Amino acid sequence: MQRRTFLGAMSAAGMLAATGMARAQSGATRIVVGASPGGGTDTVARLMALELGRLLGGTFVVENKPGAGGNIAAQQVANAEPDGRTLLMCYTSHAINATLYPKLPFDPVKDFSPIACVASAPSILLARPGIKANNVRELIALAKAEPGTLNMALPGIGSSGHLASEVLKTRAGVDITLIPYKGTAPAMNDLLGGQVDLMFATAALAKAQMDNKTLKPLGVSSAQRMVSAPNVAPVADVLPGYDFSAWYGLLGPAGIKPELAQQISAAVEKTLAQEPIRRRLLDEGLIAQSSLPDAFGAFVKSEVERWGAVVKATGAKAT
Repeated sequence: MQRRTFLGAMSAAGMLAATGMARAQSGATRIVVGASPGGGTDTVARLMALELGRLLGGTFVVENKPGAGGNIAAQQVANAEPDGRTLLMCYTSHAINATLYPKLPFDPVKDFSPIACVASAPSILLARPGIKANNVRELIALAKAEPGTLNMALPGIGSSGHLASEVLKTRAGVDITLIPYKGTAPAMNDLLGGQVDLMFATAALAKAQMDNKTLKPLGVSSAQRMVSAPNVAPVADVLPGYDFSAWYGLLGPAGIKPELAQQISAAVEKTLAQEPIRRRLLDEGLIAQSSLPDAFGAFVKSEVERWGAVVKATGAKAT
């Protein structure tokens, strides 16, 4: 995606200051999250809410609306007034759902105003300790030897973890039962409790469990090894071409004035230019990545096309 320079963000400082008082006087801005508290999307939203409130001079609050793979939250934002008071912290599922669900009450592209990308993140495939596999090759062998006996938690229908799981099954030719959850936190809890066998998790969540040896890593979803998990081989080493990373970004309802979208985008850029914020994101297994509204809009549209091809190739379903 096209990136803005830090100097570009600084040149918008005047706009931020000019709008700050008006925003402070007109009430809180909601950042709606289509997932339960405690997951990656919620964490990013809360971090951004604090900084955007400080930079724009108002109050930003996070509102969790889990369910339907993020579609409940997305519909709420699509139906909101385009005054910049209701925003969506969207996730990769926003683009995936365009094809995964046969009929949506909104258009993932046309019914939203792009504001900014915030971060991207690969995942790590985790297994409970009792699974007799220590890497992806051994997992595939186990799944083929015992078809239908393994199951995998999905942090949410339509998430990148969902599609990463579907493609893993399809490419490897294995029978693994997929179990959807309404967020990362409840899925992780069941994995830790032994109710499920496998799960793709963000690097930060995975690293904590890897360090404590409560769960074991089998592979990373990115094509290259991750800096935070250098000893974990990519799934692509066994399934060439396998590459799935999630992204997070801010959208508003369609019709937001371009200058307002630019002002919020400039605040996002300025937030992500702060080294403590970038380190905090890295601690969560995320890579800061911002963009102009137009560039983010083009990116979302390209992601709808990209994931649409994956959904059709795998036969993934919303239920």
